[in-house]
Amino acid sequence: MVDIRAVSHRFGQHTVLKNVSLTIEPGSYTILLGPSGSGKTTLLSILGGFVTPSQGKVLIRGEDCTAVPPAKRPTTTVFQDYALFPHMSVGSNVGFGLRMQG
Repeated sequence: MVDIRAVSHRFGQHTVLKNVSLTIEPGSYTILLGPSGSGKTTLLSILGGFVTPSQGKVLIRGEDCTAVPPAKRPTTTVFQDYALFPHMSVGSNVGFGLRMQG
């Protein structure tokens, strides 16, 4: 389970996330929907460990991963530009992280 608890984030004086809480159950699908600039990418970057929230916690499987770097998290990230490796298909790009985990 992923539990995002009261996460807020600011870039300078600009608040992009304010007190966001979200629980994602194992095996479920979750969609973040909102206009440009609403914080979707920032929230995903926080979940992946690429950005540390200004406030709040990220728990994965009950463990506080708020300050855990991306390579040490039990997560896989697929960037918005699917072509992490342009010579590979979309499916191969998506499956890359899973193959690396074994």
